[in-house]
Amino acid sequence: MNDTVCLILGGGKGTRLQPLTSYRSKPAVPLGGKYRLIDIPISNCLNSGIRRMYLLTQFNSVSLHRHIRQTYKFDPFSGGFVEILAAQQTNETGTDWYQGTADAVRKQLRYIQQPGIKYVLILSGDQLYQMNFQDMLNTHQQSNADVTIAALPVEQEKAAGFGIMRLSDTGRVEGFLEKPTTQQELDLVRTDPAWIDAHGVQSHGRQYLASMGIYLFNREVLVKSLEATNYQDFGKEVFPASIRAKRVQVHLFDGYWEDIGTIRAFYDANLDLLDKNPAFRFDDEEARIFTRPRYLPASRIDGAMIKRSLIADGCRIEAGAQIENSLIGLRCVIGPNATVRNSVAFGADFYRTPEDDHTGDQAVPCVGIGAGSLIDGAIIDKDCRIGKNVVVRKPANFGDDGEYGPLVVRDGIIVIPKGTILPDGWTFGEP
Repeated sequence: MNDTVCLILGGGKGTRLQPLTSYRSKPAVPLGGKYRLIDIPISNCLNSGIRRMYLLTQFNSVSLHRHIRQTYKFDPFSGGFVEILAAQQTNETGTDWYQGTADAVRKQLRYIQQPGIKYVLILSGDQLYQMNFQDMLNTHQQSNADVTIAALPVEQEKAAGFGIMRLSDTGRVEGFLEKPTTQQELDLVRTDPAWIDAHGVQSHGRQYLASMGIYLFNREVLVKSLEATNYQDFGKEVFPASIRAKRVQVHLFDGYWEDIGTIRAFYDANLDLLDKNPAFRFDDEEARIFTRPRYLPASRIDGAMIKRSLIADGCRIEAGAQIENSLIGLRCVIGPNATVRNSVAFGADFYRTPEDDHTGDQAVPCVGIGAGSLIDGAIIDKDCRIGKNVVVRKPANFGDDGEYGPLVVRDGIIVIPKGTILPDGWTFGEP
């Protein structure tokens, strides 16, 4: 893979993930207690032998840049790097910000036109999956393709949420339909399950091949396509145009894959990690997920009850606390007799100090979850100060999404934004 370079798209404003993206970009959103979303595509590249990666960023990118700088360092003999390509004003690109995924790559073409690059892999920075891109490159080379796209078999009920491809018998992509809904549209892009079974993937009745937004281009094809057009988006413009003019091949994938585009998808993906045999594994030695080493101490748990949960490093969980079906992030402090259920807690960026414990203002609690509090069905962003005997859970017959004081409800999930202060006795819902 020495002749392959990867471009990871940092994403737009991430409005559907608000308020988690109020102060950070989508790829910088914490995941799994101690990781960030950007660690997934970078780790997949490293596990596939790809050592040259560019990350294209634009919105709220400071924490993402810091994470990349502190995490991914290569020795001078490997030739590897993860470099940030932020939107910037230049004589060549003008003063506009990135106008879309394709426009972002167009504005940075000089970096993939350097010598020694034959293939360009395009990835998103907000997807959860494990893939060996060497397999995709093999498909690309064996089919003599100009472009190869990764595809996931899906059931008819899910097809309306994806771009669906129509194939020839050789696996060449001949058509593409974005989010088909009618039976007539579905019939146009249906793939015979027998064909899927014959190409190394068990269809289990799945008849539609969904685009995963993972593309492998011959470099010259990508460069000419972007230089000759003003296309702004890969999925909606570049890829459909490539189908008409170039040989586009499909690469079948049948592992776990989740697009972390909404609060509900994010919440569910994190809680899915709590399964005894989760579909996505952070403990797979053959596909390790890397992140920043923080050198934190082991978590201290003193007489707490913990069921079906994950506890990250550096936590302090006091006597009588109950944690059930929850993911507890770095440096979390959970007070005596507090209860956390069905929740994702990001933790804290710093340890509380004696000065932090004595702020001088008794109305401002310490960082963490105070004694006797109940949190149920929530995402707790970093550095929140939740006082004693606080209740956060959806009331019975809860109505619409929206803002409820300091809290935000999106997709039916309560989100406690970063740095929120909930004083002693504060209540949302019923105890």
